[in-house]
Amino acid sequence: MLEQCADPGSLQGLSWLMCYLTSGKHILFYLSFGTVLLLLAITAPIALLFGFGGALASRSRFAPLRWFGRIYTSMVRGVPDIIFFLFVPIALDQGFEWLRAKAYCEPSVPIRQGNEFLVCAQAKLPLSSAPEWVHQSYGIFLAVVAFSIVFGAFAANVLYGAMNAVPRAQLETAEAYGMSPRQVSRRILIPQMWTYALPGLANLWMILIKATPLLFILGVEDIVYWARELGGAKTSAYAYPHPDWRLYYFLAILIFYLLMTWGSERIFDRIRARLSAGQATAAGEAMRKAAT
Repeated sequence: MLEQCADPGSLQGLSWLMCYLTSGKHILFYLSFGTVLLLLAITAPIALLFGFGGALASRSRFAPLRWFGRIYTSMVRGVPDIIFFLFVPIALDQGFEWLRAKAYCEPSVPIRQGNEFLVCAQAKLPLSSAPEWVHQSYGIFLAVVAFSIVFGAFAANVLYGAMNAVPRAQLETAEAYGMSPRQVSRRILIPQMWTYALPGLANLWMILIKATPLLFILGVEDIVYWARELGGAKTSAYAYPHPDWRLYYFLAILIFYLLMTWGSERIFDRIRARLSAGQATAAGEAMRKAAT
């Protein structure tokens, strides 16, 4: 904070506003936008990896693996997202604490006491003595796992459909040339499928962006948390008293998400054009007609 901001009561007009917008809590508000971007940057590739594995499992000739892939996609897609965003973090958190309790807590004290799940202080995650950034990082880790499982199932369904959309004649031609099933998948099926999968993956990316405000459910101080915290009415007891400004803070968040989706659309359009060039698909045919 600037030196002239040391005495907020002596400030007025633009000086008051500049000091208010550069206060410590506002710096945390600005950094929370980076938290959203970090979540997206970590979750998207992990979810895509889960989806790719689920799609390959659903096509496997090994029956148990095929059942696992189909159960995973069907179960996650059939349950409301909010349930998984609450269930997965709670299940992981209690699972970690249960393992730590076996190592650090008195064995004679039961962990499950009626409907309560209670462990000793040494088994808690994070520890009560841990700094705030550790608590926030732990919440983000749980959020990444929950988002990855949910959106990985949706990605698996998209990729499974894209693999089935690759013309069977191309796969049979590769087999006729003596390629093994693994070579057919690596050289023909997987490179070709991305053209068909991209529209569905683009939609999933947009949905993932819009789902990031659920971070506050896990106790992470995200942009929604700070918008409510900073925008609420402040009385004279605060250094910077002001009326209810939540409308303006949520308007800033609205603009942020609109810019994110607009930029994402531009990027996916470029990727789609690059993948469709020379492909025997509707998009590739449209590009050839446009070029002539």
